[in-house]
Amino acid sequence: MRIAVTGGSGFIGSHVVDRLLDAGHDVLSLDVDARPSDPRATSLQVDVLNLPGLTEALRGADAVFHIAGMSNVDFAYADPARTVRLNVEGTGNVCEAARQAKVGRVLFASTVWVYGAVGERADSSPLTEDAEITLGRAGHVYTSTKLAAELLLHSYQQTYGLPFTILRYGIPYGPGMRDELVLARFVHKALGGESLTVAGDGQQFRNYVFVRDLADAHVLALRPEAENATLALEGDESVSVLEMAQAVCRHFPGTTIEHVPARPGDFRGREVSARRALDLLGWRPTTPFSDGVRQYVEWYLANRRPPVQAVSHVDDLDVTAASSE
Repeated sequence: MRIAVTGGSGFIGSHVVDRLLDAGHDVLSLDVDARPSDPRATSLQVDVLNLPGLTEALRGADAVFHIAGMSNVDFAYADPARTVRLNVEGTGNVCEAARQAKVGRVLFASTVWVYGAVGERADSSPLTEDAEITLGRAGHVYTSTKLAAELLLHSYQQTYGLPFTILRYGIPYGPGMRDELVLARFVHKALGGESLTVAGDGQQFRNYVFVRDLADAHVLALRPEAENATLALEGDESVSVLEMAQAVCRHFPGTTIEHVPARPGDFRGREVSARRALDLLGWRPTTPFSDGVRQYVEWYLANRRPPVQAVSHVDDLDVTAASSE
């Protein structure tokens, strides 16, 4: 198949491009940053806010993974208007370009943050993709833009017959992650001798998912079974921000933790089930968190820091423009 990936040069997008190529697909990487994410892919400089250019780029594609957008929640808080443009207008442009170019399906990168808009329940079982969203609980503008984008996909399917797949990412981590993400910030600060800052009490938790496991799910999501489905791609290990900071401190002795005020609308975490992805596609994350952290730190030390600052005992949240994740 010929598969397009918006945000193909970004953290998640580059791993998705790699996995699609490994699976034998012809891949077109679209990004405002046109650097090749993999020399085997065709890379084009395309902004998702440019509808004519995006439409032309998608001609001949069988499917498009829409991963580009604003995914750093701190940047979203600081610039909500741009976040709306990138995440809502950008998704609308991808849907419209796919419709005009007769692309077979749009597969969209959403987030488990949307479960923060699910009302309180007496049942404590993990939330599923069918959990009812309460708009008044959306909170963070980042969550609202992802919910709006999901609605657009449903509307394009119902109105124009454009198939979709919604992939609600758990919190990804691993080689290539941006410096703004939590684990990356902690490692960078620890190596620089700085304190690790934790928002609020640090009990907000995430089920982190290793980026290569996440990328594997994208290949599986091309199957017909995933058409017009919403799938949570959640990790299977809950780790609080404070626990992550404490883990980094253990591996970099002398590092301290500083608590700062909580972020408004922060998603504290909800138990989310990934059972549908397992039942429908046979997908489950296979990389233990400790091993994923080790792989990330090894990559970080090899690619971001001078070799003299490497440590030997390490065991152990989203791009800011149209190149995202």
